[in-house]
Amino acid sequence: MEHTTTSTNINNQSIMKLGYNEIMIVSKYFNDIKDFINLELGVKRFQGNTERFHFNPIPLNDYSRRLFPNIETFHIYNEEDEEFDDRRIFKQVIWYDISYSQYLKEKEEGNICKHIKYTESDREKYGCLIPKNVSIIGENCFKDCYDLTTLNIPTTITKLGNNCFDQFWSLASITIATTIKELWESCFDDCYSLTNIF
Repeated sequence: MEHTTTSTNINNQSIMKLGYNEIMIVSKYFNDIKDFINLELGVKRFQGNTERFHFNPIPLNDYSRRLFPNIETFHIYNEEDEEFDDRRIFKQVIWYDISYSQYLKEKEEGNICKHIKYTESDREKYGCLIPKNVSIIGENCFKDCYDLTTLNIPTTITKLGNNCFDQFWSLASITIATTIKELWESCFDDCYSLTNIF
């Protein structure tokens, strides 16, 4: 019990040394609205911290949106996140996976997409050359493709989806970027012509 009291005192002393800018940086890493409320209730001089934000550091609902009245850039972290059209928001930042086709629409609206996926329908519409701002090659993207014998994976790609090259009959050689962090076992199923992977 004594150890807990000491830790609390140290934490309170550390918080008291932080200025407004520092506490905003720290609170960007809070998990939910309760953390913001506890900060403002617990440390009087940080009341109004949420009002300083011009973007939402966490997903919001009707209640928590009122605590962030000055948001101009709205971050959408998950597809299920509630969105707000209250004429105060100028731009959206989308963090969940979004298709290349959808990205082009969002870009026209002035929005930013963090994880762009090249899907099978994108490949059928835009071709086999992977756009440089894509970070994910989606599931079955190049399935049954006959157009190429070689393919270079751009360095923007971090993930190869399940069966993304399945039955890519003509593929003989592929250069895989070192930036890839996630690679499914079945990426190259039935690529019978594939002899060179660089």
